[in-house]
Amino acid sequence: MLRGFLNSLLVVVPSVVLVLILGAGAAWVFARRKSRLVSAAYALCISGLLLPPAVITIVMELRQMGLANTRPGMIAVYTGMYLSTSIFFMTGFIRAIPMELEEAARMDGATPSRIFWRIVLPLLRPVIATATIMVMLYAWSDVFYAFFVLGGGDRATLPLNLYQVASAQLYLNNWHLVFAYVVVMSLPMVAVFLVGQRKIVSGITSGAVK
Repeated sequence: MLRGFLNSLLVVVPSVVLVLILGAGAAWVFARRKSRLVSAAYALCISGLLLPPAVITIVMELRQMGLANTRPGMIAVYTGMYLSTSIFFMTGFIRAIPMELEEAARMDGATPSRIFWRIVLPLLRPVIATATIMVMLYAWSDVFYAFFVLGGGDRATLPLNLYQVASAQLYLNNWHLVFAYVVVMSLPMVAVFLVGQRKIVSGITSGAVK
């Protein structure tokens, strides 16, 4: 169980960080630049909200790149799956930020990277908190994609370990042990949700409505 907990942390935490950084950068471009090419790229990015990932194709591509049954491959899958959600919320939020803030920074000699890290990113705290909670909830409890990408073994995540434990003959009639595993596995996400529950509604309404 401790090994599964560590594997989940090594997969989920980098995935959340990549989703937030890449999503914020892409959302900033989509919110500030106006052209048909940018609009088409934005539509393509958020299409991941509606189109389900093709598991067989993902596994075949990972095998060709040598990333099958590896943590980097699982991180790449989670990042690609949840990046569209981050872009959708952050783009709507950035569009509500006054352009005068960025123009004032440019007049003071700030570079685009400095504007992004020092002005745009701090203003995205509500929607960043929302995206963090949502991605962590989905990735932490995922069994389906972890089963096909990681395939068990020493790199199995906590939910995948739970699936293997529940399927073992040793625990067939010991459901109290299985449910104890479920409770312990859910504690980190319950703690994250309790800490950031106020940010969920505000971040969703700010990113989707504005």
